[in-house]
Formats: sequence, C-alpha cells, structure tokens
Amino acid sequence: MKRNFTYSLGFTLIELMVVVVIVAIFAAVAIPSYQAYVLRADASRAQQQIQQIAVQLTRQKSRNFNYKGFSVGATSPIVLPIGATGSAIKYQIMVRDGDDTTKSLTDPTVLGQNWVIRAEASDPNNFTFLFNSSGLRCKNKATSNVTYTTCGTGGELW
Repeated sequence: MKRNFTYSLGFTLIELMVVVVIVAIFAAVAIPSYQAYVLRADASRAQQQIQQIAVQLTRQKSRNFNYKGFSVGATSPIVLPIGATGSAIKYQIMVRDGDDTTKSLTDPTVLGQNWVIRAEASDPNNFTFLFNSSGLRCKNKATSNVTYTTCGTGGELW
C-alpha cells in the first residue's frame, strides 16, 4: 500500500512564535541601547555648543577687554537642536554674568568681567551642564542641583 503524504509549504504556528520571541529579545536589547545613544549624542551636542560659546566669549574679551554686551544671537536662551520648539527642545543654554548671575551680559549694569554658561536638559535622564570663566566644568543629572555657581550633590567634572 502506497501512501501519499502532502507537505504544506507554509510555516507552523510554533515556528512563527519562535521568530516572534527572537525578534522581541532583539528589541528588548536594542531599544534601551538606542535610547542611551540618543542621550549621549544630545549631551555631546550641548557640550560642543557650550565650548563654541566660550570661544566667542574669549573673542569678545580680546576685542573689548570685557564680556559686557556679549549676545549669543537673537534668541536667548539658545535651544538645541537649533530652531526646535516645544517638546522637541533637548537643551536650553543660558549665558549670564559671572558676578551677578541674575543678569545677562547684555544688561548695561553688569561688570562683564566673568561669565557662566548653563545648559539645562529637558530630559531628566540627561545631564545639565555648567561652565564658567574660572574653568569650572561640571555636569549633573539632577537639574535642580545645578545652579549658576555649583553643580551640587552628585555633580561630576567633564
């Protein structure tokens, strides 16, 4: 007696479930890694912008013998990415007088002998940066700990 076996040309439910489980494992590993990469990239962009502003401040002082009147442009604070609005803003960068941090360097009453730059992250999982003319460079994940004079508890140098 001869039997004819017919084989289906599709996948079984078990095979499909195995593939779904494998894809889920890859996603569970890849998504957090990607999110950490995005945070590091945003923080790096903020550090780069801070350093560019510091170079511009140095030029200002070499021309005018003080920082008085320094402006970062039409928009203050600077937002990153440039031109972002609303929830797309990753960082807000403020430049202030180092002696009276309540005033910007464009205020006519400032001395303009020192400056301080603070880049505040909109994401609570990312760093807020502080950089001043005395050479202090620090960062802290707790935004509330970063004032215009110190990084507070949990701060670290960058």
